[in-house]
Amino acid sequence: MFDHAYGSYMKYAYPADELMPLSCRGRVRGLEPSRGDIDDSLGKFSLTLIDTLDTLVLLNRLEEFEEAVKKTLKDVRLDNDVVVSVFETNIRVLGGLLGAHVMADLLKQRGEKMHWYRDELLHMAKDLGYRLLPAFNTTSGLPYPRVNLRYGVLNPLSRTGTETDTCTACAGTMILEFAALSRLSGDSVFETYARKALDVLWEKRQRDSDLMGTVINIHNGAWVRRDSGVGAGIDSYYEYLMKAYILLGDNMYLERFNTHYSAIMKYISQPPLLLSVHMHNPTVNVRGWMDSLLAFFPGLQVLRGDLKPAIETHEMLYQVTKQHKFLPEAFTSEFRVHWGQHPLRPEFAESTYFLYKATGDPYYLKVGQSIVEKLNAHTRVPCGFAAVQDVRTGIHEDRMDSFFLAEMFKYLYLLFSEKSHLPFDIDDYIFTTEAHLLPVSLSMAEPSCEVNGTVRTRPLEDLFTYSCPSTQTLFPNNPTYAKTIRDNYKYLTGVGRDSHSSPARYLRVFRVKLVAEVSQLPEEEVVPLIVQLISPPFLGRTVLTAGPAKFGMDLTKQEHGGSIVKSVPYTACAHIENALELQGHIVLALRGGCMFAAKARRLQEAGAIGVIFIDQREGSSSAETPLFQMVGDGEPTQDITVPLVFLFSREGAILTAALQEHCNVDVLLLPKERQLGRGMVSLSSSKPLLGLHIDDVYSEWGKLESYLLLLGNSPRVLAWWLAREKSCIAQWLSNLLQ
Repeated sequence: MFDHAYGSYMKYAYPADELMPLSCRGRVRGLEPSRGDIDDSLGKFSLTLIDTLDTLVLLNRLEEFEEAVKKTLKDVRLDNDVVVSVFETNIRVLGGLLGAHVMADLLKQRGEKMHWYRDELLHMAKDLGYRLLPAFNTTSGLPYPRVNLRYGVLNPLSRTGTETDTCTACAGTMILEFAALSRLSGDSVFETYARKALDVLWEKRQRDSDLMGTVINIHNGAWVRRDSGVGAGIDSYYEYLMKAYILLGDNMYLERFNTHYSAIMKYISQPPLLLSVHMHNPTVNVRGWMDSLLAFFPGLQVLRGDLKPAIETHEMLYQVTKQHKFLPEAFTSEFRVHWGQHPLRPEFAESTYFLYKATGDPYYLKVGQSIVEKLNAHTRVPCGFAAVQDVRTGIHEDRMDSFFLAEMFKYLYLLFSEKSHLPFDIDDYIFTTEAHLLPVSLSMAEPSCEVNGTVRTRPLEDLFTYSCPSTQTLFPNNPTYAKTIRDNYKYLTGVGRDSHSSPARYLRVFRVKLVAEVSQLPEEEVVPLIVQLISPPFLGRTVLTAGPAKFGMDLTKQEHGGSIVKSVPYTACAHIENALELQGHIVLALRGGCMFAAKARRLQEAGAIGVIFIDQREGSSSAETPLFQMVGDGEPTQDITVPLVFLFSREGAILTAALQEHCNVDVLLLPKERQLGRGMVSLSSSKPLLGLHIDDVYSEWGKLESYLLLLGNSPRVLAWWLAREKSCIAQWLSNLLQ
């Protein structure tokens, strides 16, 4: 499987950053349609090659590794004029270069390969580290989320530096790579900056609950999103506190991790679920769904030695994969699909590997086997492996992210391999969040930062708070330990359950508050909306299916109309540059980069009277992907009063093309069942009025009459249109009289 994926990238995509497995070509930023913030991972630095280097060694592809290192040194440039994600570039590229350097040095010391190697990869890593450092030039010490590889952040040519927010994980997932770079290169500046960012985050924790929010202001340290969980936006912050202790040997990191872990188990863990809560009021769940990134957490709990909740949550995730083939990007507490995408994420395989390593239970080999079989059956294509656009339909997406090669194959190979088959002792290394390998011997290196102790806020809670987990202590002479726990959850989603028994009786065991049995709960109905183009020449004949939002104006009670304009920037995640232009208009904004609610607030404050969000995923459409409801950001959304709808990219392309061709495009936002003008006679496109033959005059009059009849179905919209167009109508009537 690895040879097929890596070979396809090298054959069809290299030196591009990523492989497009359906198109059998490389994805080059700027040459393909923008996917929004997803593309911030791409820096024109052969991302997939660098992310895969240490995987080649682990899988005993030593010849290929040596060749790949030579290609990296010869072809890869790090000074490109590209704005990239600091977080993604750190974990994928800097981590990839460091992991590859460690492997190259190991092979050279053994005398097996790489005799010519002179730390060139480490020099590249140091160069990249310096290119990321300008991101830390903030008053708080929290890094900007993006940096220009050539011009930094505040340079006039950088095209970045206007951002005000970053996610907790984005700021808190630097310490492993930056500290390793400092200790391997002898330059302390990297570890110093990464540690300062962690210190700021620690100081900003909620002191009563010891929980963290998800998005924070990088300038003043104020929390922007106060929802607290273990999934997207916060996941690897917790992971890096634990692993920083293992890698660097500083008790401070472990003290902080244990403090947070106690809070997580008190408020967020509702076995087998992990539900986000409000950091200031942690008894309140802020949403009823979970995202797939939290699948890493059972693996982290194994490192902590807390096996029982790890087994419980992992089993819940396995049951979800049985029901949907893969973990959807988000799923509800009743295990229904919330967001259907599956971009070949490796977190579930990661936790499966750690649980097998901890328990030796062959059950987890069977779980791994199911992962392998489903990947081959449902994602393997002639030119690699393709992401799944929606697990409900199985339709592919033209995408194979670099983390698939960096992480998925490492964990699966390790799961099925004996230690004697590996080219080195895996226990001598710690995995970064991108599964790059850093040697735990770095803890013996001189720390490059002054020790900053953390006062322990809680007494010792269990045997493993300050010691490594031991399977002999956890379940001595009891090989059925894990099975006993799993058996309580085996029919969690209803798959394999006797048809006469209700899944709700199992759910009650998990303290999930349900008012009725799951089998009687209908799927949450998504009321389809439409964007109807009503200005000439469309006259209501162009109708685009749209998804609703759970906040903002309720369009099922009151339709809304207006003319459209594009937001600048298109993602609406930074200061709105065309605020004067969009006042009184319905605004088009691209999905991605920040939450829907954040975009809506920013555009509403700028004067927008409505927002149409357009999917950044190329080729998505309502015909192939089920509609979903946009959700808030965990904060109260009563302040958002403008109407909000969502278009998939194909429908969005029709709307943006109309705006490009016609200087003024008016639309209505309303429920599909109340579409205006059903059964209207098709009309010709509009023509200039002066110099018309009398038949043309009657034709134009009939067109205006049809337009008014269309709008007359909605008196409120008709009043809006007449008020806006009165001067144009007066000129038109004058022309007719002439």
